[in-house]
Amino acid sequence: MRIALIGATGLIGRSLVPMLARHDLLTLGRRESLPFMPHHREKVGPIEDWPGLLEGDGVDVAIAAIGTTWAKVRDWEKFEAIDRHGVTSFAEGARRAGARQLIVISSALADADSRNRYLAIKGRMEADVRKLGFERVDVVRPGLLRGKRGSDRRPGERFGILISPLLNLLLRGPLEKYQAIDAEQVARAVAALVGKAGGGVFIHHNRELKALGE
Repeated sequence: MRIALIGATGLIGRSLVPMLARHDLLTLGRRESLPFMPHHREKVGPIEDWPGLLEGDGVDVAIAAIGTTWAKVRDWEKFEAIDRHGVTSFAEGARRAGARQLIVISSALADADSRNRYLAIKGRMEADVRKLGFERVDVVRPGLLRGKRGSDRRPGERFGILISPLLNLLLRGPLEKYQAIDAEQVARAVAALVGKAGGGVFIHHNRELKALGE
């Protein structure tokens, strides 16, 4: 498969890139990836240039694994510029480059009408990409992501991860979608989704992600 990916150096992307080594992988980023990121071609430029960077490259599958943090931007407009408009712009470019399938990382509680700014932005991003004409859209909605993110974590996130083993015991049945989940497990699920047959929009919460990643 010819895959275009944004978010290669992020929490999920770091695990995902090696899993896609058998594919023709092109990553886009605002800066060069770190030395430990092999197995791919890379193009670098500002977010607004990403659609143009895909011109001349045929794409079968587009993966948007990018996601900034409040600790990095501390401004909701900047956050939305990356997590909503950046994702949508990349997806538009990938669609023009021929991509049949889009896989996008969202959030378990994404809702365009939410009073929570983070969840509303994720929900609006989902609504945006659904309109782009992909044959298949896979929306990945994990719970709280566990993994090494260092100082980018908000105190609430760090506390949530610390107590996640206990919370996961309590969040059962319909509440399983809100459990914490390892970023590597989500990456395995994304890799398994690449090239899936069938058309439409598919939503994947924790239970589906765990099954895909087995």
